[in-house]
Amino acid sequence: MIRAARLEDAERLAAIYNWYIGNSSCTFEQDPLDVEQMRMRLQIACTDCPWLVLEQNGSLLGYAYASVWKTRTAYKLSRETTIYLDREVRGAGHGKRLYQHLIDELSKTPIHSLIASIALPNQASIALHESLGFKKVGQFSDVGYKFEKFIDVGYWQLIL
Repeated sequence: MIRAARLEDAERLAAIYNWYIGNSSCTFEQDPLDVEQMRMRLQIACTDCPWLVLEQNGSLLGYAYASVWKTRTAYKLSRETTIYLDREVRGAGHGKRLYQHLIDELSKTPIHSLIASIALPNQASIALHESLGFKKVGQFSDVGYKFEKFIDVGYWQLIL
C-alpha cells in the first residue's frame, strides 16, 4: 500500500535514511537524524511537495518525496524528487512502484519539472530514474565530499 506519510512514521523513516547517511554516498548528510528532525521534515508535506510511504504487512519499506528545487519564484513549478528504500528490499521493484506513484501525484498539480540529483556512481538509481522517463541533463564533478573522497553529482529531469 502506498499512502501519505504521517508524523508517526518519522521513527521508521529516520531509521531507513540513517542507514544511507552512515553507509552510502547517496546522501551528502553526515550526521544521523533523530525522530524529531524527521518529523520536522514531514511537516513540510503539501499537495505539491508530497511525502509518500510504501507499507507492506504493517511495515514501512521506503519513502519518496518532492521538495522545493530552489526558493526563487521562477522555480515555483519545479520540484526535486527523492526516494529511499529499506536496504533489505532494494531491487524488488518496490522503488519503481513508489516513485511512479509520486510522479502520478505530482502530475495532478501545477508542477511542471521534476529534478533528481544522483551521487555518482549509482547505476541502480540511474536505471530507476531512466525507466520512469527521466533524462540526464548535466553533471558536476567533485561537488560532494564524503568518506574522504570527492563525489560527482548528475542531474536527471522529467517534464510532466
